[in-house]
Order: sequence, then structure tokens, then C-alpha cells
Amino acid sequence: MTSADAGSPLALVLAVGVLVACGVTLLLERSLTRILLGVILLGNGVNLLILLGGRPGAAPLAGTAPTGAMSDALPQAMVLTAIVITFGLTAFLLAVSYRSWYLTGDDEVPDDIEDRQIVRQAERNEAATADLGGEGPDSDPEQVDPGPAHRRRAGDADGH
Repeated sequence: MTSADAGSPLALVLAVGVLVACGVTLLLERSLTRILLGVILLGNGVNLLILLGGRPGAAPLAGTAPTGAMSDALPQAMVLTAIVITFGLTAFLLAVSYRSWYLTGDDEVPDDIEDRQIVRQAERNEAATADLGGEGPDSDPEQVDPGPAHRRRAGDADGH
């Protein structure tokens, strides 16, 4: 290993750390676009981490180099599989984000009823109470929520 190669693994480990940290930070946002970017960054960081776990060397082709000098093919195969999985998840999140934008006009994930209850209880320092049930779904105050505000389309201004 030469002195030029000595800094390269450290730079790659730092790149993994930055990609994973930025990806996790974006995953915690409420915007589906930022969540999508977080999944992509996290996927790339994990792929780079898997590649760093392999042995560097010559191409893993039979007869091109001694067996001990060949790179490890397993991390490369795992990364190819992870790329396909990340691509599928990205396509799914793009479809969900587009559908949310089409229906509501934004891509922000709304709070659930339970989220709002937890925030109110935390503000009052109350413990969560058990839902004993017995009432129907429309009369249960814990489950009734005024639906999301829908965006008006271009032809809907006059009510048609």
C-alpha cells in the first residue's frame, strides 16, 4: 500500500458517515421529497460501506490473477442487489409523493390523530389512558378527525 492509498479508505469511511448521517436526517423530515432523498442517500452510503468491507484486488475472473490477489466478488453482488432494491423503493416513494401532491397540493405527511393526542398529553404531563372501546367508529371522539383540506382544481372554482 502506497502513501497515496493510505488516505483513500479514510476518505471513503468519512463519505459513508456523511451519506448515512444526511440520509437519516432527511428521513426524519415530514416532506415526502426529503424522505425520498434520505432513502437515496442512505442507500448509497450503505452500498459504499458494503464495498469497503470487501477485499481490494484484481478483477475476480478465473485465470487472470492468483486467487489471493483477486477482489472479493460477494460485496459487489450484494451492492448490485441493494441498488435494485433501492431503485424499487425510490420508484414506490415517487409514486406515493406524486399521488399526495395530486390529491392535496403538497407532499407533507400529515399528523395522525394519535400524534396530536400524544402532543396534547405531553404538554399537560398526562399519562396515556387506555381506550376501553364500546362506542362505534363515528361516535368515538378519539377517532373522529376533520379530513384533510383538498386542493381546488382549475375547473372547480365555480363548483362544477
